[in-house]
Amino acid sequence: MGRLLIIGCGGVAGVAIHKCCQNSRTFTEICIASRTKSKCDALKEKLQGTTDTVITTAQVDADNVDELIALIRSYQPDAVLNVALPYQDLTIMDACLACRVDYIDTANYEPENTDDPEWRAIYEKRCKEAGFTAYFDYSWQWAYQDKFREAGLTALLGSGFDPGVTSVFSAYALKHYFDEIEYIDILDCNGGDHGYPFATNFNPEINLREVSANGSYWEDGHWVETEPMEIKREYNFPRVGQKDMYLLHHEEIESLAKNIPGVKRIRFFMTFGQSYLTHMKCLENVGMLSTSPILFEGKEIVPIQFLKALLPDPASLGPRTVGKTNIGCIFTGKKDGKEKTIYIYNVCDHQECYKEVGSQAISYTTGVPAMIGAALVLDKVWDREGVFNVEEFDPDPFMDMLNQYGLPWVVDENPQIVE
Repeated sequence: MGRLLIIGCGGVAGVAIHKCCQNSRTFTEICIASRTKSKCDALKEKLQGTTDTVITTAQVDADNVDELIALIRSYQPDAVLNVALPYQDLTIMDACLACRVDYIDTANYEPENTDDPEWRAIYEKRCKEAGFTAYFDYSWQWAYQDKFREAGLTALLGSGFDPGVTSVFSAYALKHYFDEIEYIDILDCNGGDHGYPFATNFNPEINLREVSANGSYWEDGHWVETEPMEIKREYNFPRVGQKDMYLLHHEEIESLAKNIPGVKRIRFFMTFGQSYLTHMKCLENVGMLSTSPILFEGKEIVPIQFLKALLPDPASLGPRTVGKTNIGCIFTGKKDGKEKTIYIYNVCDHQECYKEVGSQAISYTTGVPAMIGAALVLDKVWDREGVFNVEEFDPDPFMDMLNQYGLPWVVDENPQIVE
C-alpha cells in the first residue's frame, strides 16, 4: 500500500496510470503531474469511477528542480515514477534526493541541447573512452550511485520494455536456463500499421534521434560502431511474420554488458519498413532531424521540434493501428557444459491494447513494466540502496506480474538464430 507521484501524461504515462489503477492494492493513491494539467485532469475524470485508487493531479515543470521539490514535499509520495522525457531524468533524480524518496524511470538520460558546450566536452571525452557516440548513456545516472546509497534510497533505471523487460528476460534466462550466457540478440519488431505515410510510435524527437544515429554492439569487451542502418537481417517473428530488421545502438546493451558476467556479444535489432526509412533519410538530408536551433523569420526554432509538431501525436495512433508487436531476446550460452539457445519474447496486439487502455501497443509495452517496476519498489520486493538497472534484481516477481498485467511471455527452446 502506498502513494505514487507520476510525472508525465503522454502515451506511456497513460498506460502506466491505467495499470496503477488496476493494482489498487499497491497504489492506494496516485498523483498525476505534468506541464499541462488539463491532460492530467482528463485522465483522472476517465479513471476515477473505475478504481479504488485515489487520483489527484498537479501542474509541474519537470525541468525545474525547485518546482519538483515543492510538489514532492506537498504530496509526500512513497516513490516517484518518471514517465516524462529522458531530458528530465536528472532534475527529477535531484528532487527525489532532496526529498528522500525512491525513483523509477523507463529510459536513460540524454540532453535536450546536444550543442551545449559543457555537456559536449563530457560527451566527447566519453566517446573516446567508451567507444560509442550515442547521445544517451547511463554514466550520468550511474554517477548518482553514492548519493542514493547514502540517502538510503532506491533508484530503479530503465523499467520499460527495451530497456526493462528485455533486461529482466536476461536475468531470468541466467537464473533458470544457463550457467553462463555468451550471446544476446535483442529483437524489437513492430508489425503494426497506422495508415499514415510517416509517423513515429513514440516521441518523434527521441525516436528519430535514436534511429538516425550510428549503430553499435558489444563484442569481446568493447564497442563496435557501425554506420546508421548498415547491418540488416531478416527474421521470421512468431505471430508477426518475416521482417527486415536493422542493428541500432540501445541503452540496455550498456547495462547488460556490465551486469551479465562473461557475456561475449550483445546486439539490438529493430524492424523498419522501407517507407519509414525513405521518409527518414529524406528528412535527415534536408536538415529536419537537426537539434541545433536555426533562425527563421527572426525567431529561433529547432528543426526536429518543428517536425514533431507536424507529425501525428503517437498518443493518437491507437484507434487506427492494427497488427502486433513481438519483442524479445535470443540467448546462447552453456548449461551443464552443453551449448543451448532459447528465445524469450512477448507478442502484443495493437487493437487489444486500444480496447483495454486506449493506447497502441508501443505505449502499452512500456507503460505496463513502468507500473510493475514502481510496484516492486513501492512494495519493497525490490529494495536496495543505490542506483540499479532492473536486471540487478530477482527477475521472478517481475516476470509473474508481466503475465498478470497483460504482457505474457513465451520461452522457445528451439528458435531460429540471427547470423
